[in-house]
Amino acid sequence: MNASRTARERARAELTREIKEEARRQLRASGAQGLSLRAVARELGMVSSALYRYFPSRDELLTALIIDAYDALGARIEAAAGTGGGFRERWRACCAAVRDWAREHPHEYALVYGSPVPGYQAPEATIAPASRVPVALLSLVRDAWREGVLTEPADELSPELAEQAERTAAVIPPAMPGPLLVRGAIAWTQLFGMVGFELFGHLDGTMDPAGPFFAHSVERMADFLGLPPA
Repeated sequence: MNASRTARERARAELTREIKEEARRQLRASGAQGLSLRAVARELGMVSSALYRYFPSRDELLTALIIDAYDALGARIEAAAGTGGGFRERWRACCAAVRDWAREHPHEYALVYGSPVPGYQAPEATIAPASRVPVALLSLVRDAWREGVLTEPADELSPELAEQAERTAAVIPPAMPGPLLVRGAIAWTQLFGMVGFELFGHLDGTMDPAGPFFAHSVERMADFLGLPPA
């Protein structure tokens, strides 16, 4: 019975992988709005009712793709953050990891960081995977602060922003002073803004190709964070 169950589990895992791969192909072809369970089933030679046993709705399939994308990017940036070298070198590696992954997987990047999918509401299960990237970036800044190589910025936060920083610190693990967390959040959003502008064509004809602009901006963000020179 155990051997039979293991074989069924392997078969289910393999078919689940094939379903998600076909769904990603549809993302590349027509975007998240065009994703259709019936079309996925048809391309895999399945009847729709069989596919519903794996993903009962389009939204559940979307959620699986979103979690996979967040986890893939999270794993990439966590590996970059764990490389050797000083904090600035690791910051560069993290930023490059985000850009490289986005350029390799533009449609999955668009799924999680592009326009919201009409009618789709992300469930709580996506929160932890989505947090992996900011946690990795903020942890790098926090560790540099703890080691005394950068100081707490003297920024004065408005009461509302200070409350937001405190609330964020309770959700995202790295514990650090509010002004430092806000600086980390500024750098985080700047990084993804640059990647999004490049990926979605907003730099065409200006900072194009975007590599030199990206590299320069990564250094200026490191300065802004107070990371020591390489």
